[in-house]
Amino acid sequence: MKCPFCGSDNTKVVDSRNHLDGTTIKRRRECENCEKRFTTYEKIGDLSLRVEKKSGFVELYSREKVFNGIMRALEKRSVDMEKVEEILEKIERDILTKYSGLVKSSELGDMTLSYLLDLDEVAYVRFASVYKKFNSLENFLKEIEKINFESGKK
Repeated sequence: MKCPFCGSDNTKVVDSRNHLDGTTIKRRRECENCEKRFTTYEKIGDLSLRVEKKSGFVELYSREKVFNGIMRALEKRSVDMEKVEEILEKIERDILTKYSGLVKSSELGDMTLSYLLDLDEVAYVRFASVYKKFNSLENFLKEIEKINFESGKK
């Protein structure tokens, strides 16, 4: 494993733990060259997860697309990147177990929204505004009222 700080190939594992129900291994590594530590995650590769678009076209699931959407929603929000990683792991596990590897894009969006609501309400509203194609302030207000009602804030 290359060190992200100095690029050296000379790194060692100092700690390994199961992560997210044993589907991922979290490894703490140390560079023997610059002595800095970093974390890596090891998981089963190529699960062949697929997404069915509204048009009926099926494409491979892109972790990067989901990650980018979540990160846009979280822009300038103080959220631990490990929490984002957990959301991605949960989404992928859900696709594999609940949807047998093939999920509709609408279900993927709803799933992402539900995990964002638990993480950060502002990010939830931002993601919802794009996903649900809000075109007025009224759409924002209705969504905010909905999450306030569901969380018992009103």
